[in-house]
Amino acid sequence: MKLFYSRRSCAFAPHMLLFDADAQFESIEVDFESKEQNSDAFLRINPKARVPALQTEHGVLTENPAILLYIAQRYPDKCLAPGDPYLLAEAQSFNMYLASTVHVAHAHKHRGNRWVNSAEAEVAMTAKVGENMAECARMIEAHYFKGPYVLGQHYSICDPYLELIFRWLKADGVDVNLYAKLCEHHALMKTRDSFQKVMALYD
Repeated sequence: MKLFYSRRSCAFAPHMLLFDADAQFESIEVDFESKEQNSDAFLRINPKARVPALQTEHGVLTENPAILLYIAQRYPDKCLAPGDPYLLAEAQSFNMYLASTVHVAHAHKHRGNRWVNSAEAEVAMTAKVGENMAECARMIEAHYFKGPYVLGQHYSICDPYLELIFRWLKADGVDVNLYAKLCEHHALMKTRDSFQKVMALYD
């Protein structure tokens, strides 16, 4: 397998999970500074010109919820996703909330031109990022997080994704100290070998 990533991207989450799974894979950095994501070579891998992209013997997977679940199901002995259908759906519900709501709120900081054509509107969107991300943190603590891991007592596909979001919260100016559960989760993540390995590859 090959994981295509960039140093400031959400590929952090599947990258960490691949290390958790002790998977045999190659890490391939895509240089966004030089617009490598728009090259013909990379567009053949992911026409959306984004990372992560996980190249497998069956084809290429994109989008974090799909990649994270694939890794867990490819390495079932690592118990990275619940076996119970309802609990697995809960895990997917959480990861899809991160992908569809939290990620979009964060993207308004640097990617406002995806949604509006007005510089004034982009400034207004950027100004709301911290407030919106803080509301997402509150929602996660109040309605999703069970502790000490996202789903309770066992590490899963949800935890590296939440760790990514924690990094974004700080970058977006959110006072993470107001969210004790998330801070405790971050401290727990820092004790994992997979965290140490992935941090060497990301800014």
